[in-house]
Amino acid sequence: MTVARAARPFSEVRRLMLDRAHGRVPNTNPFEFTDPLEVERAFASLRSLEHGEWTAVFGALASERAERASRAEGRRDANAAKAEWLAAYNYERVARYPAPSSPEKAAAYARARDHYAKAARYFDPPLESVRIPFRGRPGEGDTIVAHLRRPAVAERPPVVVTWGGIDSYKEERRADPFVERGHAVLAVDMPGAGEAPLRGSLDAERMWDAIFDWLADRGDLDPSRIGLLGGSTGGYWATKLAHTHRQRIRAAVSHGGPAHHAFESAWIERSRASDYPFDLVESLAWTFGFATADEYVAFAPRLSLLEQGILDRPCAPLLLVNGTEDTVFPPADQELLLRHGSPKSVRLFPGGHMGLTPQTIPTIVAWLGRELARDLR
Repeated sequence: MTVARAARPFSEVRRLMLDRAHGRVPNTNPFEFTDPLEVERAFASLRSLEHGEWTAVFGALASERAERASRAEGRRDANAAKAEWLAAYNYERVARYPAPSSPEKAAAYARARDHYAKAARYFDPPLESVRIPFRGRPGEGDTIVAHLRRPAVAERPPVVVTWGGIDSYKEERRADPFVERGHAVLAVDMPGAGEAPLRGSLDAERMWDAIFDWLADRGDLDPSRIGLLGGSTGGYWATKLAHTHRQRIRAAVSHGGPAHHAFESAWIERSRASDYPFDLVESLAWTFGFATADEYVAFAPRLSLLEQGILDRPCAPLLLVNGTEDTVFPPADQELLLRHGSPKSVRLFPGGHMGLTPQTIPTIVAWLGRELARDLR
């Protein structure tokens, strides 16, 4: 059995997770489709973060919901079936949370994907699971698995390519607000997360070359109007791509992403006491392919986009969104980005990581919509 090293007492992890499950804080990740009372009962039976125990407890809840979903399908109740499959997927998501870093959690992640695929049969517009060829290096995968949803009314809609961070994968990306505006949405996993074919690295932005090439070959999408949205750690790649691939996109949004100060040892140590429920540094280490947190800490300064000399290049229109009191990644990174390179837009909301308020997502959706609609002639 693999044992997760807790950077804080289990009682504190439980408190932070229950706050999210009950909606006592704006960030409900990873409990979007769960029942807070069921989550509370699950935590009452847990005594540690040991992976076998953790996945068994939340996997049992997932199995119960999957059985309910099957019964709902038997009586042809599509709404109930969709809701129960989403709940089953979500409990397996919690079981693999924050990362599938052990055999037990990897198995939970596989079950989560299966439950999500069953829920997606009821999505409108439908979800198309696509496999994008990727020419990786030795030891890397050869396929980018992505989820595409496109509005039925648009002939060649613009495309929002979206991804999350170290614990939020393509299954969790919100497509509906964009689809309702007539945009297609391609949800992917950032390097080192989910089913991405490669780990995070100093040049993992090369993964998006394959994505942009694939979009250019689709006759039912508009490759001249591509917007990017990276959430949390994924915002790092959105910021980088806005500079390195500006000719291939219209605009990008970094929603709570790091850029420079987040990779300094002083901030990394401070972030371990943030409101992130698990050990943030260990999750980052997993994403970037390191066996220990110490290895990540030694490597992290090289990830600085300032030190890489990228930030003073011209960039595509870039919107920076975060909370003013973020303890996961420093708001100072947004100020630094404003001081370098092309002018950028920024919207800071009250609160912690990602500035989650009722206005946050609508602000992002509206800004990307305006940029994708602009006439460049």
